[in-house]
Amino acid sequence: MMSLLGVPVLLIGLLARFNPLLVVTAAGLVAGLAGGVDPLTLLAAFGKAFNDSRYISVAFLILPVIGLLERSGLQVQARAVVSRLRALTVGRFLVGYLAARQVTASLGLLSLGGHAAMVRPLIAPMAEGLADSRLGPTNAARRLLVRAHAAAVDNIGAFFGEDIFVALGSVLLIQAVLQQNRITVDPLRVAFWAIPTALVAFVVHALRLLVLDRTLSRRAVN
Repeated sequence: MMSLLGVPVLLIGLLARFNPLLVVTAAGLVAGLAGGVDPLTLLAAFGKAFNDSRYISVAFLILPVIGLLERSGLQVQARAVVSRLRALTVGRFLVGYLAARQVTASLGLLSLGGHAAMVRPLIAPMAEGLADSRLGPTNAARRLLVRAHAAAVDNIGAFFGEDIFVALGSVLLIQAVLQQNRITVDPLRVAFWAIPTALVAFVVHALRLLVLDRTLSRRAVN
């Protein structure tokens, strides 16, 4: 029962709006020590949890770095560079990112993209820069449309690409759901048959992005 002392610590910390990471850590320490867990065992448990969820810890390092880069002009430089590529349009640029995101996700490299690490600081500003250089001054509606498509590209590329990599959780989740319904499948076969789905998803969304070019051009004329 003494281990339940971690619950009020958690509630008080969250209500007081302290750092959630520190609050959860403190609640875990109080619960463990009050429950009679050996300090070294408790420390080992925290270390295992940190290692298993290290991508969360990395986020606390990556996001400040991205913020500093943006403050130093990362978005401005990205927009300027991509605007010089005359053959590119917003749709073609996003098709290229869709292909890159899907291929890297299929190789298990999910961390090479993402909204916080890639779309917000680079992909969306570059797409907006292309729209401005090709279609003239922007407006709120066009800006939001371009940003929405940039975010969607990352989602679709990662979602359909990760199913091809057999060691990712999505493939194992599919296998587990099928097993619950008494259908036994090998993870390798699940990954193999995800390839046609990924190809269809790429073609369909690439066509949508090419239609986006026409939509942007039509709105610019009007």
